[in-house]
Amino acid sequence: MTKLAQNTPDWLPAWFNDEQIDTVLVVFPDVYGRLLGKRFTRSHFHRAVVEAGTHACNYLLTVDLEMNPLEGFRLASWEQGYGDFHLHPVRTSMKRMPWAPGSCVVLCNLEREAGGPIAEAPRSVLVRQVERLTERGLAAFTASELEFYLFHDSYEEAAARRYVELTPSSQYLIDYHTLQPARDEPFMRRLRNELDEAGITVEGSKGEWGRGQHELNLLYCEALEMADRHVLFKHAAKEIAAQQEASLTFMAKPFADQAGSSFHLHASLWDAAGSRSRFATAKREPSTEFRQFLGGLMKYARELSYFFAPTVNSYKRFQAASWAPTSLVWANDNRTTAFRVVGHGNSLRIENRAPGADANPYLAFAATIVAGLKGIDEKLDCGPPYEGNAYVDASLPRLPSSLDEAATLLDGSRLAREALGDEVVDFYVHTARLECQAYRAAVTDWERQRYFERI
Repeated sequence: MTKLAQNTPDWLPAWFNDEQIDTVLVVFPDVYGRLLGKRFTRSHFHRAVVEAGTHACNYLLTVDLEMNPLEGFRLASWEQGYGDFHLHPVRTSMKRMPWAPGSCVVLCNLEREAGGPIAEAPRSVLVRQVERLTERGLAAFTASELEFYLFHDSYEEAAARRYVELTPSSQYLIDYHTLQPARDEPFMRRLRNELDEAGITVEGSKGEWGRGQHELNLLYCEALEMADRHVLFKHAAKEIAAQQEASLTFMAKPFADQAGSSFHLHASLWDAAGSRSRFATAKREPSTEFRQFLGGLMKYARELSYFFAPTVNSYKRFQAASWAPTSLVWANDNRTTAFRVVGHGNSLRIENRAPGADANPYLAFAATIVAGLKGIDEKLDCGPPYEGNAYVDASLPRLPSSLDEAATLLDGSRLAREALGDEVVDFYVHTARLECQAYRAAVTDWERQRYFERI
């Protein structure tokens, strides 16, 4: 045993030794759910970073996906000189990365240099809502079902082709198929098993309703832990695909003629110890808290939709008969509604089918808690379940039709400002509006194909 191993704190896992680990990724989730940060040698992480943390430029929460600094944020700007955030490692988040031999990862909370959390940071947003639950003696348990498209083209090849005419990993729809998805097992088997090795429990995977589309389900756990697992899953999936000279996308609607990719968000309330569901009575029937929590989602999901659908592309997924919802109603085991209630007793839960695979899980889980707790506080009732095909009922309340609309709804949401704070709401409204502005300024292939000759 090395001297370093002898001095390892008790909380560090047994595998954190110089035979197995030489590199530590110290990361945080950004606005888009990407993991940003630094790589450290194991020895330096152990000597310095594990206790003191590290630093990163504060512009990282105010950039677009191309890493261009954006104007108009109070959090960080050229006028303020773009200083540093402090990255504080969350010890319980440390996980091995079997897809990157010799490496492990630890997630961080973002803090100001003078102390205190960065309220706008996605992980901070969820931490605050988890604290609100704890104050009430409650805990939220969630699970992520994520869909994505897999291609035989590498990321470099896909970019060179401008993401047109890519080769999907199947030539036909493969929902629940077992024959064709077996051809993707060199990728999918690694993904399932290496996530499990990392401590991210996978329930299973399956083919989905698209050419080359797959779904992978993560076993439910406490909401903050699930968000951490969710972003690590997406990170791992992209790395493993790249290693196999393939590519995949978590876009909500990558193709107009194919199904969108969802992030089906399962949620339930438990006691603080996580030993008893508050959604079911002793007779294993739906509780009043369940009905009120669902009532809150029914009432407030529309104005919180940005947190479930954060990109311009997100709203192209909401189409009739597409397996994505269009109406904010609930039903028992009905896939045409936004809220599908499934399970019995302790497994009773709400499946929110609105989030796309592009949603940031920290923000989506936080919005779920915000709406559900408000439903309990206001003693709302979810009403009777919807019966029939919600796609064809024009009388039902609808999801927003665009990111512009979602940003306006969030801006005017009293609940969001009450539960999240003005600085958080203003930050994400501004983020959304800048994305809309960038989209409006873009000239698309559709426009050239439609207008180039004939206009």
